[in-house]
Amino acid sequence: MTQARFLDIALQAAKAGEEVIRHYYDANVKVTMKEDYTPVTVADVETEQKIKEVILGAFPDHGFYGEETGFTNKDSEYTWLIDPIDGTKSFVRQYPFFSTQIALMHQNELIVGVSNGVMFNELAWASKGEGAFLNDRLIHVSENITELRDAALSTGNIASLARDSNRWMGAAKLAQQVNRTRGYGDFYHYHLLASGKIEIVVESDVNILDIAALSVIVNEAGGKFTDLEGQALNLDTRSVLATSNETLYQQVFSLIHD
Repeated sequence: MTQARFLDIALQAAKAGEEVIRHYYDANVKVTMKEDYTPVTVADVETEQKIKEVILGAFPDHGFYGEETGFTNKDSEYTWLIDPIDGTKSFVRQYPFFSTQIALMHQNELIVGVSNGVMFNELAWASKGEGAFLNDRLIHVSENITELRDAALSTGNIASLARDSNRWMGAAKLAQQVNRTRGYGDFYHYHLLASGKIEIVVESDVNILDIAALSVIVNEAGGKFTDLEGQALNLDTRSVLATSNETLYQQVFSLIHD
């Protein structure tokens, strides 16, 4: 089975999920709260069910790990990682910072990623070794910016970073040294990073389902994507340090860990 086939099914699944999302976006959807006080809607559940139908219909022996439905075929060497609506809080308040995230992990390696920013009309995807694309256009990070004074930083969820005084001071030093600091958040700042429009993303309090696909896209666009400890992503990853090149990565890592 080729990666091209995996990517094709992932894109089909994203489009199928988009139909459900658009159907519910302007509706007064019912919101319930999970045990961790995060919201879930009928749109989340139905979107994931539609994505699951497409993926397991094509690859019935593959594993599936969804935000809403948990694990299926947990011991398979291939596992799909799905967040049907990453940014449900945005979705229910009807502003567009939410997306569908679909990734494929082969054993411990992420090999396919699709990120659909539905209301932004931004569909990004990548397959290992095949480059990264945004709306059918090949994209690449900004390689020529190698000094913090020229770089743009975006931060996302940073609550756990703020609770660590040493890391928080490092993040403060970073913010003072870069050219520009914004908090685009969610899928969007990774699309910007992969497209060469910003250079650094720092996040904590994330779930692997939120970032797996985006890591493939950023890496295939020429960037570097790890957790804040410098480790490769796995199912327990909870933070992100992503940059457009190795030179910036080392500078940011040193500041945060100083």
